Amino acid sequence: MPFRGAKGDNGLKLMSNLFHRREVLASLGAGFGTLALRGMLGSEAAAAETRVNNPMAVRAPHFAPKVKAVIYLFMYGGPSHIDLFDPKPEMAKWHGEPIPIFKKEDAFRSGTKNTAFASPFKFAKHGEAGVEMCELFPHLAKQADSMAVIRSMHAESNNHGPALFQMQTGATLSGRPSIGSWAAYGLGTENENLPGFVVMLDHQGAPVNGGLNWTSGFMPSAYQGVPFRPTGEPIAYLAPPKGVTTEQQLARLDLLNRWNRRHLEQHPEEAALSARIASYELAYRMQSHAAEAVDLAAETAEVHSLYGLDNKVTAHFGRNCLMARRLVERGVRFVQVYSGGNEGPRAWDAHDDVKKNHELHCAETDLPIAGLIADLKRRGLFDETLIIWGGEFGRTPFAEDGKGRDHHAKAFSMWLAGGGIRGGTMWGETDEFGYNVVRDAVTIPDLHATVLHLLGLDHTRLTYPYLGRNFRLTDVSGNVQRQLLT
Repeated sequence: MPFRGAKGDNGLKLMSNLFHRREVLASLGAGFGTLALRGMLGSEAAAAETRVNNPMAVRAPHFAPKVKAVIYLFMYGGPSHIDLFDPKPEMAKWHGEPIPIFKKEDAFRSGTKNTAFASPFKFAKHGEAGVEMCELFPHLAKQADSMAVIRSMHAESNNHGPALFQMQTGATLSGRPSIGSWAAYGLGTENENLPGFVVMLDHQGAPVNGGLNWTSGFMPSAYQGVPFRPTGEPIAYLAPPKGVTTEQQLARLDLLNRWNRRHLEQHPEEAALSARIASYELAYRMQSHAAEAVDLAAETAEVHSLYGLDNKVTAHFGRNCLMARRLVERGVRFVQVYSGGNEGPRAWDAHDDVKKNHELHCAETDLPIAGLIADLKRRGLFDETLIIWGGEFGRTPFAEDGKGRDHHAKAFSMWLAGGGIRGGTMWGETDEFGYNVVRDAVTIPDLHATVLHLLGLDHTRLTYPYLGRNFRLTDVSGNVQRQLLT
């Protein structure tokens, strides 16, 4: 339920520990003042107290950041590295033959056989650096010199569920906070009228695990991702219920606030309740501000075309990419945009036909991603935004059902672009089949450590106390990949 503080002197007393709301309440004729909390950021103790009173208050980074925000383009289902960014010309010699390094336990499906399958796509070098990409990315290829391609990623699981958990939270089991939650926890948000962490789903459905992919885990709920819907009104239940007047809504919410405050005064250490109160307050403010943030009608026809909104193939993903730009432009800290919904062919899960599957999903995403990069550059946002592209694992070099590829976690590709990234970089190497990493391996904790580093956060210092232990996104490992950075 949306939340608005009580009116009058009693209301001011009740709201004294919450962050300012003058901008929101002015339109309702309320006279609340602004309460500054940022002066409390001089010590770790003060920062902890600030998190209780206002979980999303802006907090100082550990050191000067390279970027202010992250846009994570998640290709759910497992895009094939050897068909997109890691060409293997030697595979043509093995096509239809058994691969000598094949291990049956590496296959996800028990019926998968060891039959080499050369890529059906052509590759070319692009940009001054000669970054290799397949023919399915003609628009993205023009941005090659802005990209750092990692060809040596590897994960622990080739099952979608655990692999998604690891990529999102650092652990293969559920219950840990997602990377967007860690960013929001570490830095807060620069816009108190929008969430710090937003998730935008594919129009064909959510990935497996659902909301556990953007959960705040054992952190307060204020840090969890807020899903924006892919069609219709982006935010569910944003408008007041029909038949409920403003006065009725305020009366109900004032009463709720008084009850919550009374309970919080009796239990001052109950951080979860404080975070819930802050979430209600955010929900109310979003009624006034979120509609403007997601109003794509305010953009020009040229911008719509840049993102592919005028083409039915690219319109859905392009819409989400454009909203991601509008959100980071307005101070949202972390935006995750999914491509691929539900399961099977709707996702990048090319068991049946990798050519058909990847032709579809690359066509849906190529133009919007290139448009996003170009738009961020011309608006002066590229150097303060980190873009991440990737899925939960790659695909096998051997065939499944003749034309498809099975899951493969031992080697896959991802790329980064934006502030602090050394563009035109290709890092790491896999063997001649794309089966194993053979040089400069990059783990998921390494990737997470690098993302946090670009946000100005030391992954070894960003911890959350839970059950007697200080947890962190990277657990007990992770190294910043400085070779990818400027």
